[in-house]
Amino acid sequence: MWKPNPGQTSARILHTPADLLQGRKLLTRLIIALSLLCAITAILWWDRDGLRDQLDGEISFTDVVYFTMVTVTTVGYGDIVPISTRARLIDALVVTPIRIAVWFLFLGTAYQLIIRQYMEDYRMAKLQATLSSHIIVCGFGHTGMSAAKELLARGTNVTQIVVIDKQEERVRLAGTLGISAFQADATQEAILHDAVIGKAKAVIIAGGSDDSNALILLTARHLNPTVRIIVSAKEEENVKLFKQGGANAILSPATFGGYILAAAVDQGHMVHYLDDLLTAHGSIALVERTVRANEVGKAPAGLKPDLLLRLYRGETMFSYLKLDQVGTLKDGDIMVLFTSLRKDSPA
Repeated sequence: MWKPNPGQTSARILHTPADLLQGRKLLTRLIIALSLLCAITAILWWDRDGLRDQLDGEISFTDVVYFTMVTVTTVGYGDIVPISTRARLIDALVVTPIRIAVWFLFLGTAYQLIIRQYMEDYRMAKLQATLSSHIIVCGFGHTGMSAAKELLARGTNVTQIVVIDKQEERVRLAGTLGISAFQADATQEAILHDAVIGKAKAVIIAGGSDDSNALILLTARHLNPTVRIIVSAKEEENVKLFKQGGANAILSPATFGGYILAAAVDQGHMVHYLDDLLTAHGSIALVERTVRANEVGKAPAGLKPDLLLRLYRGETMFSYLKLDQVGTLKDGDIMVLFTSLRKDSPA
């Protein structure tokens, strides 16, 4: 299984979309190669008196082009040869370095088109074999990156997080955290298949716009009807649409941030308490879990030192003020608990 190096600074770009950038690189290499071939042809034509054609003794422009190609490709049939000292020096000091440069261009292109693709496919298959109950983060801007960092802080294995983002800089940023990343468009079914969405535990959608988030949501829900999907909403009016689209949870970072900013005006201590409560580095936390076997039959008050804030039994929700209606805990009950992460720290 692949493990990140502590000093890793480059991302694993497991999927690079076919875009204009790659085509431009290939076109640039082709232009450079043709320019070098033209340069060799021009030099040899200028010094054609130093060449000899073993067949008819005449050197035409066609002969120079032919000699250029067989020289660059190192075929060398020997029918046209340099005979003067200057022609031999030109071949040794000018033509040979250019020939090497052309070969490097060809080899680099072959690597980019064939070898690199093979290596990426191999790494893709190796990664996919390790993914199960993992978390896919679609979008690695401020929200997506914060979510990934918090998952790591809460103990999620770095090999069980996969990032998808179209921007190379963000993909490389994910790589610095040791997270496997795809430089790709998360709205495409093939990309989500590559991220093994069929075995995913959850999908966090934090793209740049609600439009793209909605498309990712619909695609992800179509590919995996049971996966838990959490969506970041930019506009509060789109929350209802995301819910209808199959999202299990919809959060509006801007709205929540506004609430906290407003509260901080007169309630500074409460803001610090919320930060302690919501982040992994705090001393207290809200925990959601099912009732354990040794807790079945107990009263809610018997969960001390944890404090039961809310209980879900089937489709029924019991808030803190209605826990007296619960009776005793039953197998399958889902609890939201207030707990201390550091047993020596008061809540």
